[in-house]
Amino acid sequence: MSNLMEASQTQTSFLAPLIDSAVYRNSILKQSKALKEVEKAASEKAVVIYSVSTCCLCHAVKRLFCSLGVAPAIYEIDQEHDGPEIERALQRIAGGGQPIPAVFIGSRYVGGLDQLIAAHICGALVPRLKEAGALWL
Repeated sequence: MSNLMEASQTQTSFLAPLIDSAVYRNSILKQSKALKEVEKAASEKAVVIYSVSTCCLCHAVKRLFCSLGVAPAIYEIDQEHDGPEIERALQRIAGGGQPIPAVFIGSRYVGGLDQLIAAHICGALVPRLKEAGALWL
């Protein structure tokens, strides 16, 4: 009986690197797919927001755009089936920083609430929205 258990453990330990690498490859493929989905979504609308439905920072971003008369495409990643992969893709785009909220204007990543407020205060947000076709006035 112990020989059978030893053989099973040897087989399992032998296959572990292969299983780990398969899981790793699968994870990378999912992240790559999520990254392509984010890039595609960002290119289809003038303004895209990746948000979490219960996040107060995300709510502030959405309210700012609403107050400017902009109708962004909003993706609530906590309600998406591939939300964790999207969040990891956004983290890569953000350079490892806080990935949510993530704002894209004219297919370009702007950042989160801090970057958005800074652009608004210095007067760069409205021209950027006009350039992207999100505002006409």
